[in-house]
Amino acid sequence: MFSGFTGLFSKSNKDVRKRIYFTLACLGLFCLGTTVTIPWASKIYQDLGFLEIFNLMSGGGLQNFSIFALGVSPYITASIITQLLQMDIIPYFSELKDEGYTGRQKINKITRYLAIIFAFIQAYALCIFYMNGMSTMDMIKSALVMTAGTAFCLWLGDEITKKGVGNGTSMIIMAGIIQSMPRVFVGAYNAFINGSYELVLGIILFIIFILVYLLVLVGIIYTQLAERRIPIQYSNRTTSAYGAQQSYLPIKLNAAGVIPVIFAQILLTIPSTIAALFKNQAVINFINNYIVYTSNTGLLLYIILIMFFGYFYTFMIMNPDEMSKNLNERGGYIPGIRPGEDTSKYISSSIGKLTIVGSIFLTVIAVLPVLISKFTNLPSTVTIGGTGLLIVVGVAIETYKQMESSLMARSYKEKRRRLR
Repeated sequence: MFSGFTGLFSKSNKDVRKRIYFTLACLGLFCLGTTVTIPWASKIYQDLGFLEIFNLMSGGGLQNFSIFALGVSPYITASIITQLLQMDIIPYFSELKDEGYTGRQKINKITRYLAIIFAFIQAYALCIFYMNGMSTMDMIKSALVMTAGTAFCLWLGDEITKKGVGNGTSMIIMAGIIQSMPRVFVGAYNAFINGSYELVLGIILFIIFILVYLLVLVGIIYTQLAERRIPIQYSNRTTSAYGAQQSYLPIKLNAAGVIPVIFAQILLTIPSTIAALFKNQAVINFINNYIVYTSNTGLLLYIILIMFFGYFYTFMIMNPDEMSKNLNERGGYIPGIRPGEDTSKYISSSIGKLTIVGSIFLTVIAVLPVLISKFTNLPSTVTIGGTGLLIVVGVAIETYKQMESSLMARSYKEKRRRLR
């Protein structure tokens, strides 16, 4: 598995090591920025609700009102919107999608402009809700500082993508989450060993907590790597001509990633945000008792929404009709399945079955922190599973695959050069 990394420290891979060092330096700069707070702003002590995931991505910077309080979360929002607009909602975006590399460049440019606009809107809304008693000018200044912080994070992400390793934006998100992880184990240590438990019992419970955490981590890695490979044959190729290598159409078990969880959290928090805006206490109490996902009915609704968005988003990004069309254009077909509509139905059925299993697993991971807080006396910082762990594992796997393929390609070229 790690064969591609054997030559990482060789002289020929000196530039790869420089890219790694550059990436670590940029991530360190981001982590440092999350601790630099806006002087006239105050720390948020109340529950952040669905914003907790964005606070996690910013390394706790949102709760502290740091200059990187928003991190790259506005870019995530903008990316989701542009992805939706490409699904034949606005013809212009559909045309850009079909233009290839040039179209993707234009879409990326539009996404970044949207991200800056969303950053200011989100920052100003946060100032209104959480910076009580401050003047309008201070709120605007704070919003501008946070918007500038987001712009800097996007630039930093671009630099990592160009000069470092992995996708820069994803690496920044992962760094923010990893920065918040030590609090989980510190909180668990204080709760079990320094808490009300006897010393021996506390140590045993703390060890069990670590083992369960590692078990969940292994389960997430396995699920993120799991995929079904549908065999593909091409009418214009012979297997002997290509070293008898079989072609596959890979379908991931959890193709939607963490997007369904984010959508579900946002939808469940919108009613409480609107109620807080109009300051209707009766409506606020009703929402807290029946809609917020920490309540029993809210938890059930949360599960249903994750399952729904998992199914909806997967089929949105993996269009069976388009996949069938692309196969047909390349002269490919699934053995035993007719090209065209039958192939589309077969792919759709395969995606549907995998999505159900993947969505169930995603729901379990997302609900675990809620269940732990409901049925234990552990502090809110002590969680197992959750969206943050899913993001870290996903980014780590993608970065590992990118680095391994790059190192193996270099090793292969070096061997060929020696043979000559």
